[in-house]
Amino acid sequence: MDFLDRTAELARLNALAASPEGGLAVVHGRRRIGKTRLLLEWVHGNDGLYAVADLSSGGLQRRYLAEAIATRLTGFAEVEYPDWRTLLDRLGREARARDWHGPVVLDELPYLVQASPELPSQLQRWLDHGAREAALVVALAGSSQRMMQGLVLSPSEPLFGRAREVIRLGPLPPGETARAIGTRDPRRIVPFWAAWGGVPRYWELATALPGDETDRVDRLVLDPLGPLHEEPDRLLLEEVPPAIALRPILDAVGGGAHRVSEIAGRIGSPATSLSRPLARLVEMELVQRELPFGESERSSKRSLYRIADPFFRLWLRVVAPHRAVLVASGPEARRAVLQRYWPALLAGAWEDLCRAAVPALVPGPWGPAARWWRGAEPEWDVVAESVDGKRLLVGEAKWWSDRPPAQADLRRLARALRARPLPPAGREREVERVLFLPEGTGEVEGVRIVAGQEVLGLG
Repeated sequence: MDFLDRTAELARLNALAASPEGGLAVVHGRRRIGKTRLLLEWVHGNDGLYAVADLSSGGLQRRYLAEAIATRLTGFAEVEYPDWRTLLDRLGREARARDWHGPVVLDELPYLVQASPELPSQLQRWLDHGAREAALVVALAGSSQRMMQGLVLSPSEPLFGRAREVIRLGPLPPGETARAIGTRDPRRIVPFWAAWGGVPRYWELATALPGDETDRVDRLVLDPLGPLHEEPDRLLLEEVPPAIALRPILDAVGGGAHRVSEIAGRIGSPATSLSRPLARLVEMELVQRELPFGESERSSKRSLYRIADPFFRLWLRVVAPHRAVLVASGPEARRAVLQRYWPALLAGAWEDLCRAAVPALVPGPWGPAARWWRGAEPEWDVVAESVDGKRLLVGEAKWWSDRPPAQADLRRLARALRARPLPPAGREREVERVLFLPEGTGEVEGVRIVAGQEVLGLG
């Protein structure tokens, strides 16, 4: 698959590589999100060096790194390095003597630190002296969100304040799917997003297969031989430290328990014991804490927890509770299981995409959008406030997979939207009511229609 997006991130890294004094970049983000591909693009474009760590001992890690460095600095691997200080000091001297400025990329830093806890202090000393004197450009990368953020962002850690660039790599934007799958049709893009989210590795696997999205999901995820059938467990095990103990919480949230009390009841643990594990899942970008629009994160007691990643949402709803059926059945039965949940997964993905699109809607500018709910009052899928605070956008996200609604249906939806009680924030402001639909234009009964092309940023 072609290298997609990441234009801003690559530009910042290239600017650092062009800097005459060198410097440190830190790149982090969840697994499969494309860090390695971004770093390789950068290295190849700047005559750099890429090295990736694994779970070996410290001595073997140094040996492997020395061999990687030898591809740029001949002879570097011909000696043994008893410690990290010796290796790093020689790297600085050799780079300075040969007038080579990198970039040097050390990927999966958490694995190095796990084997050699002294490494952050050694890196700090080297970056302050040997690397600076050689004007080396250095990048540290890793997938463990907790460890990477701690190493760079915590004031108590040796590397705090050293980085000139700190890049958190997130999912690819929804509009990039148009390039990945070769269509601008929202009816194909939204199912693709509902299955794979914005994770480049999943896009790469999916676009290599024929058929529609349910065919691809069956081949890659539902089939016990599929490469993604056990993907969530692998991701949790690869975290540093491993996060597999959080799996029961993911199962509970993915199965429909959204309040802390409900989650606690599902897994048989006290609610008071869940704050830290839930915070870690939020940190890993697998779970999100959702608040009704306009409520304070500190004071609200009505927060809900939802699976944030579309692929995890699909897996926890379809694969986890039906493992026995999927293992014992053929493709037809597997697809029948998927079809029980597929419409709800599509609708949920569409709602998320609509909320994410609001800040870019014209006319604006709008702030971030959220849902709104309170007791038995009618819910709103999309609520956002204008940046100047004078207007409120309220909307409903409707997805359909078959025929578009007739004009009479649109009028009925619009009238229902106008009759629905507003959230408290809209009772003293100018209100714009919106229907988010896969297709359509204009206005119906005083309600604006925002179609899939605009939601996906395709113009």
